[in-house]
Amino acid sequence: MEKFHRNERLAVLMKTLCDSPGETFTLGSFADMFGSAKSTISEDIDIVQNLLEKFDLGSIESMSGSLGGIRFVPSYKKDKIKSILNSLCQDLSNSQRILPGGYLYMLDIIYDPKKISDIGYIFAGHFYKREIDCVITVETKGIPLAFATAKQLGVPLVIARHNSEATDGPSVNINYVSGSSKKIQTMVLPMRALKGYSRLLFIDDFMKGGGTAKGIIDMVREFESEVVGIGVVIETLEPSKKLVDDYVSLLTLNIVNTEDKIIDLKPSKEWI
Repeated sequence: MEKFHRNERLAVLMKTLCDSPGETFTLGSFADMFGSAKSTISEDIDIVQNLLEKFDLGSIESMSGSLGGIRFVPSYKKDKIKSILNSLCQDLSNSQRILPGGYLYMLDIIYDPKKISDIGYIFAGHFYKREIDCVITVETKGIPLAFATAKQLGVPLVIARHNSEATDGPSVNINYVSGSSKKIQTMVLPMRALKGYSRLLFIDDFMKGGGTAKGIIDMVREFESEVVGIGVVIETLEPSKKLVDDYVSLLTLNIVNTEDKIIDLKPSKEWI
């Protein structure tokens, strides 16, 4: 077998682990790949771990036991998260983003691969210990955010729709009340999209009253599953009482003054 130098092993280890977050690898699998002793691979892993921590790219988690091994956990330290969120605040505080109803235009942020990747990293780092089986969202603006988070957690993405399609097959439909407008809306999820007894993370772009999140919680109960985490990019300060309690927001929208064109948007208390 070809002999690999340490710098070659480190490059492949870093690439393999970072491309497969949440996936467990054994030292034996890497030892076979490189034709090296497990003790040598263990030393290589320590070097990769130090590099990840030094450049704030995440960490490597070790698991003991018969099913043990190592896995890459994407996460940023608090200073880097604050820097990312402050940059988002600056981008989103442009008065030209103000839309009727006190909303903000966010599509350019939502469809920016770098910004969405950073958001996915933040959510994944915060929620990975909750043993997530799937990430779930509602069409359409939440999809890029949820996809980025699912990728960093190494789990599938499930998308609830507002209308059923012929290609969905049998579906579960529920009605829910919007937390802000108090209007009744419909949510649809194909029966084959979600396995029973799953632990889900709900990701969305915006939360005002929390009606959509509450609808998702009610929906997945029909699949004998549960939402174990909720993450949103922006929450509004009002109403202060949401329809859900256990959620994490990245930014808090305090005021949108449409007359004076003022936007008061800050990182949420979780990150200060």
